Amino acid sequence: MSGSGPGASGRRPAGGPAGGGEGEGRPVALRAGAGVRAGTPRTLVLRALGLGDLLTAVPALRALRRAHPEHELVLAAPAWLAPAARAAQVADVLLPAGGTAREVPAALGWPWPPPRLAVDLHGNGAPSRDALAASAPARLLAYAEGSAPAWREYEHERPRWCRLLRWYGIPADPCELLLGRPEVPSPAPGAVVVHPGADAGARRWPAERFAQVARELRARGDEIVITHGPGELALAHEVAARAGLPARAVPGGASGLPFELLAALVARARAVVVGDTGVAHLASALAAPSVVLFGPVSPTLWGPPPHPGHRTLWRPSPGDGPRPGDPHGTRPDPRLLRLHPADVLDACARLEDRDPAPRPPDDGVPHGTEPTGASTGTTGPHGARGDGGFRGVAARGAAEGTAPATAAPAASGEGGAP
Repeated sequence: MSGSGPGASGRRPAGGPAGGGEGEGRPVALRAGAGVRAGTPRTLVLRALGLGDLLTAVPALRALRRAHPEHELVLAAPAWLAPAARAAQVADVLLPAGGTAREVPAALGWPWPPPRLAVDLHGNGAPSRDALAASAPARLLAYAEGSAPAWREYEHERPRWCRLLRWYGIPADPCELLLGRPEVPSPAPGAVVVHPGADAGARRWPAERFAQVARELRARGDEIVITHGPGELALAHEVAARAGLPARAVPGGASGLPFELLAALVARARAVVVGDTGVAHLASALAAPSVVLFGPVSPTLWGPPPHPGHRTLWRPSPGDGPRPGDPHGTRPDPRLLRLHPADVLDACARLEDRDPAPRPPDDGVPHGTEPTGASTGTTGPHGARGDGGFRGVAARGAAEGTAPATAAPAASGEGGAP
């Protein structure tokens, strides 16, 4: 999630290594030979945030690669995100930046000649632009830069950054978000993945409720895997113990599974039950069926694509806007606490009633699906194609809108150039 909105903090979520990440402090080549040739034109992109933030920026990053195929794309992001960036195939080099807080890095340490192009996908206004300007790019693309479009406070992240690029004449499709299927095998194919953690208490559903869901799903015959990130091992074991699961249901060490294994687990899961955090975006990127619980922020800002294979749960108060709570608060948001295990179990059952979310083929190439115009109960239908959706094979299953607090097919974002 972006620096201007809710989401994963600089603390490493599930899939991030403990201690110094890959290439900490040094540029990380994401493909062989990248970052070493003299005279290579480069594009610098700042997105120094978390896993969910990276995944919601994938459509914009792919658009930049297509627009400038002769450039090396250098992504300024936390070093621990290198495996995810490599899997997404959206950059050639990762320039370690950020990773300890949501603030803009004071300096990017650009080690090459000035980039031909710099793009602010970080979203913190002047500090982000200043950090990029320090590399002396020939051209800088950013909101509120010169004649750039106006920042929209309530806009889904995927169309937000694609709109910026379209303003500058770069075609960008927010539907182009899927990753290729992971090459490594899943540690538990067909399991239900339950991820109880989130970097902020406001988006962390109570452990006992996650445990009740896990216990009931197990009683129905599902294998349950409890995933976690750094600092969440005790929480994961608490959920497992309350659910009557064995310790082996919590894979990984203190920092959780490495990204490659986490992605393989999620890609081949029967369903992913998760709060508003990076693993939810990973499920979207891998077209894994998901049930996502929202609290302080509406799914219209950070939810999965509009497809019946993704279910969002949100129970706002009358008159609530899209961001009624503090996504970085320390206590569970009241809207999140209005969700009960029965709501989640019903959403899981509704997933079973439909075809699963379309999966990317086993060819290593990012693919997607065409959305069906599904809506949450909070925004109304967005028509035959929502900007937060998939691109590619036609989706299956009729769209349906439901009242808030029910398991609605996901919907997200608004489209169109400014």
